[in-house]
Amino acid sequence: MSPDRAALERAIERGEREGGSVEFKERLTKDLHLADGRRESLAAQLRHRVLSGDGEATYVVGVTDDGALAGIAPEEFTESMDVLSLLAEEADAHIENVETWGVDADGRAKPKGSGPAPGAGVGGTESASSSTASESSTASESSLDSPSNRETPAEGIVGVATVREGAVLEDDEHIVVGTAGHVDHGKSTLVGTLVTGQSDDGEGGTRSYLDVQPHEVERGLSADLSYGVYGFDDDGPVRMDNPDRKSDRARVVEEADRLVSFVDTVGHEPWLRTTIRGLVGQKLDYGLLTVAADDGPTKTTREHLGILLATDLPTMVVITKADIVSDERLEEVEREVERQLREVGKTPLSVARHGVGAAVEEIDENVVPVLATSAVSMDGMDALDELLERLPKTAGPTDDEFTMYVDRSYKVTGVGAVASGTIRSGRVEAGDELLLGPMQDGGFREVEVRSIEMHYHRVDRAKAGRIVGIALKGVREADVERGMVLLPRDADPDPVREFEAEVMVLNHPTRIGEGYEPVVHLETVSEAAAFYPDDGRLLPGDSGTTRVRFKFRAYMVVEGQRFVFREGQSKGVGKVTDVDPDE
Repeated sequence: MSPDRAALERAIERGEREGGSVEFKERLTKDLHLADGRRESLAAQLRHRVLSGDGEATYVVGVTDDGALAGIAPEEFTESMDVLSLLAEEADAHIENVETWGVDADGRAKPKGSGPAPGAGVGGTESASSSTASESSTASESSLDSPSNRETPAEGIVGVATVREGAVLEDDEHIVVGTAGHVDHGKSTLVGTLVTGQSDDGEGGTRSYLDVQPHEVERGLSADLSYGVYGFDDDGPVRMDNPDRKSDRARVVEEADRLVSFVDTVGHEPWLRTTIRGLVGQKLDYGLLTVAADDGPTKTTREHLGILLATDLPTMVVITKADIVSDERLEEVEREVERQLREVGKTPLSVARHGVGAAVEEIDENVVPVLATSAVSMDGMDALDELLERLPKTAGPTDDEFTMYVDRSYKVTGVGAVASGTIRSGRVEAGDELLLGPMQDGGFREVEVRSIEMHYHRVDRAKAGRIVGIALKGVREADVERGMVLLPRDADPDPVREFEAEVMVLNHPTRIGEGYEPVVHLETVSEAAAFYPDDGRLLPGDSGTTRVRFKFRAYMVVEGQRFVFREGQSKGVGKVTDVDPDE
C-alpha cells in the first residue's frame, strides 16, 4: 500500500459502521443537505461520529456507501466541504484537516494534497504528497466553470476530512506584532525562543524554526503571513514543539485562549522595502523593535524606529543579547535607546524600573516600553511573555464596511483563486458577494467568498485585524494582484490616480523637487509615484504638503491612510489628506 494513500485506505478499511467514527459521503449539497430538518439530522449524525471517536471523526467524501471510490468534480468537492463545515459548526466541532486524491477513470487514487480546511485545503499543509501548489494547482477558476475544460476530464476528487470536537477558533484575544530590527540583532532568534520556549544555543539555533522555505512559498501558505505564533491559556504559555510542522501551529491555535502572531520583516538594508511592506501592509496591533546590546542602535535601527512610530503603531523596544555584555554596557545601550526615543518626541518606559503592569497600561503611540532580554540565559523572557500576554487587542473598526487589501494570491486545485491579506475593517463571511479591484482598466470584478482560512483553520467568518486567506469564485488567480482591494458588492469604489498628502522627509541626500519619483508603500500597494510639493521642494527633515501621482495606474486610496515612500537612500512618511485634490 502506497504511503500516499495510507489515510484513505485506513478510513475505507475501518468502514462506516454503527457506533463508529467514520462516515462515507459521495457528495454534500447546500440545497439538499442544509434544508430544514435535514441539516439538524446530519449535524446530530456528525456529533455522534465525533463522540464515538473520542472527539474525532473521519468523513470520506467522494465515495459510495460501500466505500468504492467514485470521485466528484472539484467544485462539487468544494461545496461538500462547505456544507460539512457548517454541519460541524452546528455540532460544536470543526474541520481540522483535509487530504485529497484524484480518482482516474479506473477508480485509482493518486495524491493531490492536504490542508486544514475545506476546498481541497485552502493553502495546503505538509503531507505524504510533496506536490506543490505550482505543480498540482493548474485548474483555474474559469476551467472549473466548464466541465469540458477540467484539468483532467476523467478525473474526480476523493477526500478525507478530519473533524474534531470544539468550535473553530474565535480569536478576539489575538494580537499581531510586527517585528523590526537591524540584521544580526537577534530578532528571529528572539521570536523563535518565544514560540518554542527553548533557549538559544548562542548561534541563533532557534532562528532556524522561522526560516521560510521556497517550497512553502510555492505552495502558498494561505493565511500564514505571520512567521511565528504562540499563545496562552490559564496555565501559562502554549508553545510549539516544532514550528516546522504546520499541525503544531494548528494545535497552538486550537489550545490557546489568547494568541500572539509575529509578522516578520527583514533586517538587511537592501531589503528595507520588505520591512516597509511588513509594517505598512498589514493590520498590526503592535511593533517590536530589537536592538542588540553588543552593537547598540544603528542607522537601520533608527530607520525602522522612524517607520514604526510614524505610522502611530504602539511599539516596544527589546534589547537582545544581554548575556554577552557587561551591566555597564547594557545600561549604556538602554540610555542610548531612551535618548533616541526622546529625540523623536516619544517617552521611554523602562520595564525593569516600572514593571510589566505599567508597560501594559501606558503603551501607546507616545509611550514606548523598553526591556532587556537574552534568548540564551532566558533573562527577561518571562517579563516579555507577561507583557505579550497582557497587551490589549487594539480596537479594529469592525462596524465599518468590509475592506481587505490583497497582499498576495495563489491557486489551489479544486478551489481556484485565493487572496491573502489582513482585514482592514468590517467583517466577512463565507458566501458573501464582494467586489475585487481595481483591475488594470480601473474597474471592479464581482466575486463570491467560497471559504476563509485563518492560521490553518477553516472559519466561516472573520473580522478586522485578522490575517486570512479567502478563496474567491468568479475570478482567475492570474487576475488577482497585490494592492487590489476587496469590498462589499454594494460599495461604490472610486480608485484614484492622484491624491494630496502631508509628508515628512526622514532622509534625503539633497532636496525633493517637482517630479521626484519614489516608490510609495500604502497598505499593500507598492507603486512608483511622482511628487509635486506645494512649495516646489522639500529638504531633509522638512514636513509639507505634496501632490502624489501614481505612475502607472489607479488604486483604492482613502483619506487618513498613512504611507511610506523610498527611493535609494531617500525615505519618508506621509498621510493622505485629500483624494479629490482638483475639487
